[in-house]
Amino acid sequence: MRLLHTSDWHLGRSFHRVGLLDAQAAFLDHLVATVHAHEVDAVLVAGDVYDRAVPPLTAVELFDTALHRLAEAGVPTVMISGNHDSARRLGVGAGLIGRAGIHLRTDPAGIGTPVVLTDAHGDVAVYGLPYLEPALVREQLGAPKAGHEAVLAAAMDRVRADLAARPPGTRSVVLAHAFVAGGAPSDSERDITVGGVAAVPTGVFDGVDYVALGHLHGSQTLTPRVRYSGSPLAYSFSETDHRKTMWLIDLGPADGPDAPGADGGPEGGATGAITRAERLDCPVPRPLARIRGHLDDLLADPELTPHEESWVEATLTDPLRPAEPMARLAERFPHTLHLVFDPERADDAPGASYASRLRDRTDQQIAEDFVAHVRGGASLDGPERAVLYGAFDDVRVDAAEREVDR
Repeated sequence: MRLLHTSDWHLGRSFHRVGLLDAQAAFLDHLVATVHAHEVDAVLVAGDVYDRAVPPLTAVELFDTALHRLAEAGVPTVMISGNHDSARRLGVGAGLIGRAGIHLRTDPAGIGTPVVLTDAHGDVAVYGLPYLEPALVREQLGAPKAGHEAVLAAAMDRVRADLAARPPGTRSVVLAHAFVAGGAPSDSERDITVGGVAAVPTGVFDGVDYVALGHLHGSQTLTPRVRYSGSPLAYSFSETDHRKTMWLIDLGPADGPDAPGADGGPEGGATGAITRAERLDCPVPRPLARIRGHLDDLLADPELTPHEESWVEATLTDPLRPAEPMARLAERFPHTLHLVFDPERADDAPGASYASRLRDRTDQQIAEDFVAHVRGGASLDGPERAVLYGAFDDVRVDAAEREVDR
């Protein structure tokens, strides 16, 4: 059975105020084309379909169109809610939609009831574990405490209990939306830390053939059986080095021989029922670039030519903030979206205490030193000193007048 694993669509999200709806539509076109081109038997969507609980109408329309196209293709789709989704809203009409082969799993009560698919080797039980907010589902799942590991362990106990009652040779797939230990986060994921602990060990998912994870936006292999697909688009500049992909997973018989991943490297190494694990690239609307240096250098450096059509995050290290930096950057890099200032600073005198640095210095000198410090060591010029002196002089006059009034 051939599975296509994706997650974290975040429909309706923008990138530094740049709308991504067209790029998300292009990805869904690519998804449907991939289903046909690779003769996919089932699509797995591991949560965060939308970017927020109440998505914009345009995102809902895009999602609706995608569901219709997948249903028309006759390819079963199993989809869970993530921490960005409203489980109740996403799950509306799930029973009716399921008749069209689109199986929405948003209710924790259904964790132990799989979608059962069949191929030449028998049944494949696909279990959907929606994002489980520990404080909300602990009692329902009978978890001993309110924590991510505890509630996921309780959920997996239900999965294993159902699987044990099925015919020998039944293969199993779990969809889950969680932060699993060993995964590398990025800046664009919403924190799901509870009590200081968010990550759960991969061992929680022992006993199943494949775990399709969502939440982290980088495609990752935690074990040959436990993988993140990552988001299909970049949603922060921390994802500049990500390769945005989906996983194409082939399941053979339950007792199938070990087989290497189709594209080798660290993401390969399929084992057991998994006979193939291949990353399929997603369309890139525009590459990302992070550039750093003095503004004049960035504007002149020929090595930065490949980034002139990229979405750019520029970090300026000029000791003094340049005039109109964004406008000047946009002349060469018209798609600059984020500007960071990190001025080069002269090191303070080693070993000098704060008190010793202030000793015998006037208020004016201390203020000038402070301004120079926050500007990376650049001293004030004459007019700036005059403004500062005038401010101190006004304060002294005001203090003297208040003393006279007493």
